[in-house]
Amino acid sequence: MAKKSPRRRALIAVSLLTLALGQAQAAYPDKPIRIVVTFAAGGASDIVARVISEPLGKALGTTVIVDNKPGAGGTLGGLDVVRAPADGYTLMLSNSTPLSIGPFTVPKQPYDPVKQFTHVALLGVAPVLIMANPKTGPATLKDLPKAAAAEPGYSFGSGGPGSIGHIVGEMTKGAMKVQMTHIPYKGGAPMATDLIAGTIPVGIDVITAFVPMMKSGQIKGLAVTSRARSPLAPEVPTVVELGLPMLVAENYFGVSGPAGLPKEVTDKLHAALDKIVADPAIVKRFEELGIVPAKASSAEFADVVAQQATAWAPFIKAADLK
Repeated sequence: MAKKSPRRRALIAVSLLTLALGQAQAAYPDKPIRIVVTFAAGGASDIVARVISEPLGKALGTTVIVDNKPGAGGTLGGLDVVRAPADGYTLMLSNSTPLSIGPFTVPKQPYDPVKQFTHVALLGVAPVLIMANPKTGPATLKDLPKAAAAEPGYSFGSGGPGSIGHIVGEMTKGAMKVQMTHIPYKGGAPMATDLIAGTIPVGIDVITAFVPMMKSGQIKGLAVTSRARSPLAPEVPTVVELGLPMLVAENYFGVSGPAGLPKEVTDKLHAALDKIVADPAIVKRFEELGIVPAKASSAEFADVVAQQATAWAPFIKAADLK
């Protein structure tokens, strides 16, 4: 039997190695995937993460774990993802707070929201709800300046320092020339508890988690920060209708990973998430949460993040939000 030449043996070895690497890539995922949520359980981001986690796990043949890491305007969870290996096993339920706001509200910017992430898929967008306690808050948004002037230390709550609710609150103060103290919470759920109890008169956060509370009469919607009324709360006027178009602001929901995520992994995740968002059951669930499903390529989603961060960074700096 003829002996194989050294060159032929080398070529065979390279071929086997290439085949092994291809099989390793094709094996993704071969262990559980973690989705980091940058807020406490019960808030908008947490709800969206849990809505997609089970179908994503089924689509990929693995378990998807939701891991809540609140704090520092979403940047604690963001840093966790940035520092994770770029292998597709650590992802983030991305939204405006940890990407377009949070990095610009801490003394030393912890990460670049575009360069240090792979933005995999855009899931949907939702407006912010300006809401009040039915007894202790203003009857309408136009009544807010009078209510705040009559009570020293008048406050509004948000899902956290540097959250989109915080940003909209500061924008509202400037646009309506009203004095309010910001009370930050570790997510929308604890904020809602105090709002319902009357501890704070006004709350501002993404509409997602608050629709049932409005329907039950526990809270009152004053305005949504979109150009069109939300189908979930058609009785709540928009900021545009109220003559405050400068308050238009929408929160996006998506899935992101660390920078350098392999294209094969990104494509596999993106394809699975696209199918999930198009599923009629998920569409219905999103609509129940006040989220408009969205479809965009990874590059288009990255553009959304970059554009919003660029637009809001000067305002955050001017308002000295920390």
